[in-house]
Amino acid sequence: MAIQNILVAGAGRFGSHVATGLFQMGHDVLAIDSDQSRIQDLIGRVTYSVAGDVTDEVLMRDLGVENFDVAIVAIGRNVESSIMATVLLRSFEIPMLVARARNQLHAETLQRIGCQRVINAEEEAGMRLAQTLFTPNVADYISLGGDQGISRLRAPENLTGKTLREAGFSGFSDLDHLSVLALIRDQNARMIPDLDERVQSADEIVVSGRKELVDELAG
Repeated sequence: MAIQNILVAGAGRFGSHVATGLFQMGHDVLAIDSDQSRIQDLIGRVTYSVAGDVTDEVLMRDLGVENFDVAIVAIGRNVESSIMATVLLRSFEIPMLVARARNQLHAETLQRIGCQRVINAEEEAGMRLAQTLFTPNVADYISLGGDQGISRLRAPENLTGKTLREAGFSGFSDLDHLSVLALIRDQNARMIPDLDERVQSADEIVVSGRKELVDELAG
């Protein structure tokens, strides 16, 4: 996975979890917040942390945000600041713009001004976003500690027509491969499916194993 330059605007509970999670994954992360104590807490946990107003266009230009690959607006309670920051960052034509919404109206507004992804959650969703942001086929991820986790993802096209065994899945005692917990077809989940079950194009699979193996599978 290529290293991305990521701006996180807002370093509350949600923003700090997203920022530190992405930094731990090897990305270059710039966190900005007007609260100096939050910025101090992030020193050493992200690439850069800056105290400042994320709605300040001069500051954003000085920081070179137009060169970032991703911007995440993680501002929580202040809806006005969230929208203003999103509009400003949108003007810099950053390739991927993600924002946290406080309610449905806020979410719809963010979508209308150009956010590719809008979420509404706290630290748990922050970590999940960090884990799935660059693997779009992965719909959800639950960490089990270390590099182990459970992922739900759309079956990649190159698996269609193959059995689960032919696709490289194994039994639960083999830690070097992914194990299939469920096969979801037509909104029905088949728990612990037979490894000779053939994958269909619209299937989803729930797998357990190392995150790097999930990323490799998801492409």
